[in-house]
Amino acid sequence: MLFRIKDEKAKKLEAQLNKLQKDGPAAWAKLPEDELFTPAGFRSEQAEATGYSNYSYWGSTFRAFFKNKLAVVLLVALIAVVAFAFFQPHLPGQVDPNLCEVDPATGVQYRNIAPGEMGFIWGSNAIGQDLWARIWAGARTSLIIAFFVALIEAVVGITAGVLWGYVRQLDFFFTELYNICDNVPSTIILILISYVASPSIKTLILGMSITGWIEMARFIRNQILIIRDRDYNVASRCIGTPTSRIVLRNLLPYLVSVIMLRMALTIPAAIGSEVFITYIGLGLSVETPSLGNLINDGRKVMMQAGLRYQLLYPTIILSFVTIAFYLIGNAFSDAADPKNHLQ
Repeated sequence: MLFRIKDEKAKKLEAQLNKLQKDGPAAWAKLPEDELFTPAGFRSEQAEATGYSNYSYWGSTFRAFFKNKLAVVLLVALIAVVAFAFFQPHLPGQVDPNLCEVDPATGVQYRNIAPGEMGFIWGSNAIGQDLWARIWAGARTSLIIAFFVALIEAVVGITAGVLWGYVRQLDFFFTELYNICDNVPSTIILILISYVASPSIKTLILGMSITGWIEMARFIRNQILIIRDRDYNVASRCIGTPTSRIVLRNLLPYLVSVIMLRMALTIPAAIGSEVFITYIGLGLSVETPSLGNLINDGRKVMMQAGLRYQLLYPTIILSFVTIAFYLIGNAFSDAADPKNHLQ
């Protein structure tokens, strides 16, 4: 509302100036000689008309992002793929991904039906399950795991990283915690959790998040150390600004671009971890479709030319999602950098 009022004042002043310029020298000649060089003085409305900026951080960020045509195309395609993965079960004519379809005439399962034949869009597997339904169900499972892992790592990692970098008394505690967690491979933790707890979506989310946040925390801590003692932060502490306000207003806004990049990279990394842990036989059960399960099943028949589609289609979905998140995250990170808003 304030910007709108200022814009109206600026337009009125500009209209007055344009009117005088249109009238030409005759308009100035009408003024008395003692007024031609009289200082105009200070007027608050004129100062407001020229002394404000309509700069918007998020507006400039999105404008810079949408200039990247490749990132925009990938974003639209990624949204379409993710939306379709979640809406696919509600479309007409869809089947249960775990249903083993049987030929009613012979009573034999539709085993390894080629794509496009007998109503199977992407073919069937060795026990007659529709790969179309299983691949989209697996994409939903993997995306859910990845989103929750990224959310947990962001919330816990950013909070711990800010405390680690800004509160000097906590530096020793978090440094020792990082040294302990960093010396234990995350794969070992995933394997141990899979042995201790029954394989499930919650188990995988817990296993990936239990140490994944420490990398985010260390990254945020290093960024906080760079800007913690700058002049404006020292001045804020001297005048008694609460620590929470300094963190939220002075520190975190500078880290938006790097935080978005880290979160964008966490999602494909989580999907890759799910695929790996399932590939070695410690992931989700076969009753729970996931991209890891599907790729593991396709790996077993990849040497048979007529059955390679069982590996091809889930690999295409996995590759597209991971590459799209990576490129979009990089593009948004560059767009969120205020230095790029001056171009």
